Amino acid sequence: MRLPSMSQPFLLAPIAECAPGPPGGEVRLAVLGARGVGKSALIVRFLTKRFIGDYEPNTGSLYSRLVRLDGEHVAVQIQDTPGCLQVQGDRVQVLDSLSRCVKWAEGFLVVYSITDYGSYQAVRPLHQHIRQLHPDARTPIIVVGNKADLLHARQVQAKEGLQLANDLGSLFLEISTSENSQGVCDVFQYLCKEVSKLQHAGGVDRRRASIIPRPRSPNMQDLKRRFKQALSSKVK
Repeated sequence: MRLPSMSQPFLLAPIAECAPGPPGGEVRLAVLGARGVGKSALIVRFLTKRFIGDYEPNTGSLYSRLVRLDGEHVAVQIQDTPGCLQVQGDRVQVLDSLSRCVKWAEGFLVVYSITDYGSYQAVRPLHQHIRQLHPDARTPIIVVGNKADLLHARQVQAKEGLQLANDLGSLFLEISTSENSQGVCDVFQYLCKEVSKLQHAGGVDRRRASIIPRPRSPNMQDLKRRFKQALSSKVK
């Protein structure tokens, strides 16, 4: 499935640090992928609309910002993750250091570079790792093929990315972080909306579970019958 097109642009409020809110008061996202696929650039592009191509090796940064979504301000936290993957021949293993981040987050972007087939192969084990820790199929995961502007160096065809996402039951989008800020905003917008809907559904479920069933009212005819029985026993 491809990512649905957005009818309205995604509006960013002035970028400001957001104080941690109550549980469920913010949207928690994580961006996963192999090294060098552009995870940090993707996040910064979303938050600032600026593209920065060179970064120090990613050690895992947490971005906390207040953004405007559908006319309301929403606290969004985005975990940038290092490439916590170990490649051994044809096997790709997710390292344990990633598990805490995956447990914390509520929505996920799994990113690969269209110029690096190895990063594409890392998508499936990352997706499986997320599903192991979040077995609820409603947990939103979007597969993102980044660096779509580098067509001369393409190693992964768009149809391969789409087929993989379909196999995994996830949405798919190819974007160029350097050239298309709207595509970056669209993917984060959609993910924020899906997480918000899931939070709302979870809140409704918790409220329903907390409701104590009301005792059934006694039947009026039964009360009259008991009252007559009590009177007759006294007369006897």
